[in-house]
Amino acid sequence: MHDDHDNAFALDTLAIRAGHDRTHEQEHGEPIFPTSSFVYGSAAEAARKFSGEEPGNIYSRFTNPTVRTFEQRLAALEGGEQCVATSSGMAAILATALAFLQAGDEIVASRSLFGSTVSLFDKYLGKLGIVTHYVELGDLDAWQAAITSKTRLLFAETPSNPLSEVVDIAALAEIAHRHDAWLAIDNCFLTPVLQRPLDLGADLVIHSATKYLDGQGRAIGGAVVGPEEMLKELVGVVRTCGPCMSPFNAWIFLKGLETLGLRMKAHCENTLALAQWLEAQPEIARVHYSGLESHPQHALAKQQQRGFGAVLGVEVKGGRDGAWALIDHSQLMSITGNLGDVKTTVTHPATTTHARLSDAQKTAAGISEGLVRIAVGLEALDDLKRDIRRGLDTFG
Repeated sequence: MHDDHDNAFALDTLAIRAGHDRTHEQEHGEPIFPTSSFVYGSAAEAARKFSGEEPGNIYSRFTNPTVRTFEQRLAALEGGEQCVATSSGMAAILATALAFLQAGDEIVASRSLFGSTVSLFDKYLGKLGIVTHYVELGDLDAWQAAITSKTRLLFAETPSNPLSEVVDIAALAEIAHRHDAWLAIDNCFLTPVLQRPLDLGADLVIHSATKYLDGQGRAIGGAVVGPEEMLKELVGVVRTCGPCMSPFNAWIFLKGLETLGLRMKAHCENTLALAQWLEAQPEIARVHYSGLESHPQHALAKQQQRGFGAVLGVEVKGGRDGAWALIDHSQLMSITGNLGDVKTTVTHPATTTHARLSDAQKTAAGISEGLVRIAVGLEALDDLKRDIRRGLDTFG
């Protein structure tokens, strides 16, 4: 499939076909190129490629055919001009900051961010003189009020981890652009199957490919998608600083993308049914999931998303004791901090994924001691219900 025809194909087709240019071997499956460097026919050819005069591979830190296939495929899925792959989702966020920010610049970010993202912004970007201001994700007035003449980047995860909060992406993009700032949206929870932020006005889409793009918990990787002209500096960051994706991991992600549409549909169906069941359990105080009509932003989520994802925030009565009882009595769900897997995973955010946040930060982000995050996989729904019920029965 050639790039100039991509717009003619549906997303499910692009997820299987986009980006692969067959080699002279005429392979049907995408090959892996596990090579560090590439050979030229002459010194003149090498000079042309190193200078950019002639396109071609130079060094696998920033030009590798397998990685390029993944980049082209994900760009096609997100409706973006270009994708830059990185070694992890956190590397994607760091590379974005290094490419577009400098000392004295400011970020306005959602208070409901992954704990490591907060640490990156506060501790490490803070060392470089980049200041981050945090606001409530869905409060557009708060975003507007936090912007100053130094603001260069607005950053949000929507829906949020793990409370499934949502922001109006189109409205937030309008605010950002009115102040000559960029909007970056972390889309790893929904993937382009369920949400395309670029279509809604965002400038950049960021992924932890580790999650649903892989879908089976096999590899670590990240990506940034956006306009080609804008991403030139980000390509330079990966080339110079080296947070690159390995060819093998790129191949893993390519295989994951082939089933992305089917998996996300199945994840959403399983998760909504489980969320509705959990709401009816007396030991559960609240279920955070934008697919539920009880969610305060259900209408907005329904408007800008094509599905609600697979992550539940479950408030268990009894605080930490209740939350840990649910987790510890599981015989099916995997107790792990990862998500986006066909296997259901469960964790206690306050002591794992968000443990590095201060108590005040946890409170502001809604991370209570009774909160359990369940990333719903593709197991049989009745088996998941029995597994959760086993824990609830110990303190109900």
